[in-house]
Amino acid sequence: MKRARDVRDQLIKLMERTEVPLISNPDPGNTIPIRKAITAGFFYNTARLQRSGDSYRTVKHNQTVMIHPGSSMYVGPNSEKEYCKWVLYHELVFTTREFMRQCIEISSEWLLEVAPHYYKPGELEDEGSKKMPKGVGKAAIKE
Repeated sequence: MKRARDVRDQLIKLMERTEVPLISNPDPGNTIPIRKAITAGFFYNTARLQRSGDSYRTVKHNQTVMIHPGSSMYVGPNSEKEYCKWVLYHELVFTTREFMRQCIEISSEWLLEVAPHYYKPGELEDEGSKKMPKGVGKAAIKE
């Protein structure tokens, strides 16, 4: 707790020095401003849920990654939780597979908002908006 208090004091002094107003979040349950701030710092560490629905693919490097089993976002085989469509991670750890650690859920729109110089809108389209491969969907159903 002492370390957290020291970091908070440093941030307050930095805000006073740069004349940024110190405004508390009026809705403490709203984590979006904090997640957007983290996204602004780690925008290059993003992954999108793959069509298979059980793993992710990093946006820029097309590397298949999974959420680490020790994460609170981990969805086990018998879990009723659903995977998030977009995640941001702090680090990748390779054991038997490539795992993301320290993950948070984000929105793809935030990436264009905080890093338009790094991402193009076409990279961030949802998989559902793209055409389905042949043999999948309504066209494959013969009546």
